[in-house]
Amino acid sequence: MDGGFLGFLENNAIYIVLLIVLVVWLGIFLFMLNTNKRLKEIEKEMKGK
Repeated sequence: MDGGFLGFLENNAIYIVLLIVLVVWLGIFLFMLNTNKRLKEIEKEMKGK
């Protein structure tokens, strides 16, 4: 295989795009999960007062 892994990525740029999109969606998912957890803690604190 000419060029190895980098040659593969140069010839198949769609995989780079898909990887970037996957990382972005994973980041959004983790951010939303973290925000939801914080909101639940705030709701519990508000109910306690």
